[in-house]
Amino acid sequence: MFNTLYKKCLELAAHKSSNFYLGLVSFIESSFFPIPPDAMIIPMVIAKKKEYLKIFLIASIFSVLGGIFGYLIGYVFIDLAMYVIEFYGYQDKVENLKFSMSKGSGFLTWLSILFLAGFTPLPYKAFTISSGLIAFNLPVFIFVSIISRSLRFFIIAYLSYKFGELFTEYMEKHGSKWFTIIGIIIVIIFIIIYLFFKFNG
Repeated sequence: MFNTLYKKCLELAAHKSSNFYLGLVSFIESSFFPIPPDAMIIPMVIAKKKEYLKIFLIASIFSVLGGIFGYLIGYVFIDLAMYVIEFYGYQDKVENLKFSMSKGSGFLTWLSILFLAGFTPLPYKAFTISSGLIAFNLPVFIFVSIISRSLRFFIIAYLSYKFGELFTEYMEKHGSKWFTIIGIIIVIIFIIIYLFFKFNG
C-alpha cells in the first residue's frame, strides 16, 4: 500500500495542478496520510527550480494547517484519535505523557518531541493528534509546528534546487539519518539555552 501511495504522489508531482496536490498531501499527511510531502517537493523543485520557494511555502503552510486539524481530531474526536495513535504504536507513550502533564512535568519533553516529529521522519501526525489528546498549549503547538515544518521543507526544497538528482539519491540513502541527527542537535541546543536562562534569569 505504501509503495502504491508513494508512486501516486510522484505522479501528482508531475501533474499540471501539482501545487494544489502538494497542498492537499501536506495537509492530510499531518493528520493521517502516511506519505510525507517530501515525495512531491523534491521532483517538483527539480522540474521547476525557479519556484522552489513557492513550493516550500505551500508545503509548510498546509502542513501546519493540517497539524492544527490533527490537533482538533485529538481534542474533539477521541475514539478516532486513539485509532490513529494505536496504528502507529504510540498509545503507551500518550498515556505516560498524560500522566506527566497532570503532575506538572513533561512540557519541555513534549515540546522537544513535537519539534523532532515535525523535523525528522517520525510520524508527525501521531504527535499532532496526541497534542490534542493531552490538550497541549495550542499557540505553542502552532509555533513549534511552524518552525519545525518550515525548517524541514526549506532544507529539502533548497537542496533539491541546488543539487537536483544528486540530492534525491542522497535522501534515499541517508536522509532519515541526517534529519534525525540535525533535529536532535537543535533540540539539545534549545534545552541548553532554556536551562541557561531559567537558572540565570
